[in-house]
Amino acid sequence: MLRAFWHSAARTRILLLTGALLSVILLTVFAQLELNRWNVPFYNALERRSLPDFVKQLQVFFAIVAVLLVLNVGQSWLNQMMALSLREGLTNDLVDQWLRRKRAIRLASSSPFGVNPDQRLHEDARNLSDMSTSLSIGMVQATILLVSFVGVLWNTSGDLVLPIGGYRIAIPGYMVWAAVLYAGTASVLTSVVGRRLVGLNESRSAREADLRAILMRTSESLAVISIADGQERERRRIGERIVSLLRVFRELAWAQTRLTWVSSGFGWLAQIVPLVVAAPAYFSGALSFGGLMMAAGAFSQVNAALQWYVTNFGMISNWRATLMRVSTFRQALNEMDISASSKACIAYRVGEKSTFSINGFRATVDPQAAYSASLRLETDRLDIALGERVMIASSSVQEQRIFFHALSGDWPWGRGEVVYPESRDLRFVARAGQLPAGTLAELLCYPHAPADFGRDGLLDALQEVGLGRLQKALDTSSAWSQVLDREDQTRLAFASLLILRPRFIIFDDVFEDLDDDACDALTAFLERMADRTLIYVGQSELFRKVFDPQVVKLERTEETVAV
Repeated sequence: MLRAFWHSAARTRILLLTGALLSVILLTVFAQLELNRWNVPFYNALERRSLPDFVKQLQVFFAIVAVLLVLNVGQSWLNQMMALSLREGLTNDLVDQWLRRKRAIRLASSSPFGVNPDQRLHEDARNLSDMSTSLSIGMVQATILLVSFVGVLWNTSGDLVLPIGGYRIAIPGYMVWAAVLYAGTASVLTSVVGRRLVGLNESRSAREADLRAILMRTSESLAVISIADGQERERRRIGERIVSLLRVFRELAWAQTRLTWVSSGFGWLAQIVPLVVAAPAYFSGALSFGGLMMAAGAFSQVNAALQWYVTNFGMISNWRATLMRVSTFRQALNEMDISASSKACIAYRVGEKSTFSINGFRATVDPQAAYSASLRLETDRLDIALGERVMIASSSVQEQRIFFHALSGDWPWGRGEVVYPESRDLRFVARAGQLPAGTLAELLCYPHAPADFGRDGLLDALQEVGLGRLQKALDTSSAWSQVLDREDQTRLAFASLLILRPRFIIFDDVFEDLDDDACDALTAFLERMADRTLIYVGQSELFRKVFDPQVVKLERTEETVAV
């Protein structure tokens, strides 16, 4: 994560903000030191009942407080800017890593980290940025306070002389050692009592993500659920997620309650402990009343700095759990490239001529297993030239889907190689499903911009595939996955082919479940593409009848492939 930060575009801004914050913190600590020294003349004036000195010290107090107020406001603003910059850098980095070529789909297909990535990209990134800012600034401030006030406390407390066995043993700076012992005891007890919080916070984040994911999927499938009268089933599924989440919350509540016994107990004791520790020096006459208050104030500052870990243990455990979720997610994304370049993966390269070739192909069925069954073609080498029609046939829809994604590079687990045409002028047409966000024009040209194509061409393409009614909605943004049914989504994909005009087109059984009219219209559309290569992954009798393709069988073999 540190390497990721160092290469982030937000690095310079964050370093400048860090310098500004450090300067403000140093000035604040200096003002707090002056406020601590102010205790001596102020309380001595009270002890002497000197009104002029009392009024004078009040003026000094308000001057110091005014400076502290300005510094605190400035630090608050810098804190917010730091958290904002951290979130900008972290979120941009995670999105960039996630959307690098083929990473996201490979992660979703082969890793548990691909489940609910939105949680890590959004909520975890926000929490990590906020907590990192708060904790790092608090730790630096506590460290500077400790260094600044430990000297004051050492000089103020003097030596504590203990008569032991006829000897008088002097303990120099005894109040410093008392503060270390007090804070150390609190820290050890806090670590022991709160050790389960890290794991529980990580479980809570995972359960929150599961609940949000099932709510999103239910919302997207309301029409199907309502038609099938499946509300009760969905309610039970969501209820199971809620119960699981609440179980973790209950465990967190008990863990936090046990931790509160320690943190609150030591917090209340901190109000009297400084005076009790300083009392020997005061009653021996080594300290005046003002000196007593100054020593007590310095002890409180040193103790607060030393107990920073205790005070922030709950946030630290949550921060660590969030850091683990974000860092493991980012590492898993990077490993997608490592996996794709290993010997146990299919090689993808661009050839020297207009031929699509598949050589020695084996596709792993289960990439999460150490050894997995595989898929292969009945021929060890398949060369498909421009203009040819080929059908890759299998009795299993799952096997067809794996093969289709293996050709596109989304499923690289296996061995062999896929050689794309020289210009890589090809288009993969998946079965209807989720569509990217954007206007209808953007979907037609995806991933290119509509401005790269003439508007008349977009309108003609819609008319050509039977979607003329959507011409007026060309510039409309909508949830097109829900607006368009399966047939219209397939027609839209064919319209995109007319606009982008790829020479090699690979279909994922797109004619499955379409009505006869749609199939006839779309096959007639394809028949006009005589100079195009059509590769159909599926068992469509219509495609076989109309195009008389070369049929190559896809076979499942128990020949294992190391993953």
